[in-house]
Amino acid sequence: MSVDWRKIRHVFLDMDGTIYLGGQLFDATLPFLETLERLGVGHTFLTNNTSKNRADYVAKLDALEISTGLGDIFTAADHFIAWAKENVPETTRLCVVGTSSLSRQLSDAGFVDDWTDPQAVLIGYDPMLLVDRLGKAAYWIDQGRPFYATHPDLVCPTDKPTMLLDCGAVCACVAAATGRTPRVFGKPSADILHTLCSSLSIEPSEAVMIGDRIYTDIAMALDAGVGAVLVLSGEATSADVAASGITPDYIAADIGEIGLRLLETR
Repeated sequence: MSVDWRKIRHVFLDMDGTIYLGGQLFDATLPFLETLERLGVGHTFLTNNTSKNRADYVAKLDALEISTGLGDIFTAADHFIAWAKENVPETTRLCVVGTSSLSRQLSDAGFVDDWTDPQAVLIGYDPMLLVDRLGKAAYWIDQGRPFYATHPDLVCPTDKPTMLLDCGAVCACVAAATGRTPRVFGKPSADILHTLCSSLSIEPSEAVMIGDRIYTDIAMALDAGVGAVLVLSGEATSADVAASGITPDYIAADIGEIGLRLLETR
């Protein structure tokens, strides 16, 4: 579909690669958010990165001079928690491969970090990943415990001269060792946008998803019937679009261009 910018009431915003890269805020970000506020267009920060929980993201954004609240942020871990509470409420003991922030988020939601007899294994992003911990998690997966992954991203964007192996890459390692693949949460699940649109009392056609990844942000938006807007400020390039077979509804250099499009139609 094409985006009818006149109807847009809400913007779902990816973070790393879209509003900042690593610890560097893009120049267009604050003016873009000011444009949304001036036009009365709401926004939700929507990320697959589970290295931080909502409270930590509020603090990170505040340090970047972006004032926001817990209700304005939704992560892949939030998606897993909501699904688990509804579908496997008896599962409370998890072997968790992830950051301490993710563990706190799960603990606050009623889950217990259990490496001795877990009911399931959950793998997220862990920049301090230890081989022995991953091996223990793989053992429980090989023993038949349910295998969950917070998100499918292969690498995490960074402004440093390194490659940050993300949840999808780690899960590929475990899958190669155990022969089992995980149930994956986070983007590109259309359930996330359906749930958020319902909670905001808006139709999918009244929202756009802006992100820098074709196989998560754009694929999810297209599947959910939400405007799919790709920015070329992060992972994806124009060549990637041509090779992917996935066509965004709109492609922009950065979110500043999206702000101009909204202004032109109001």
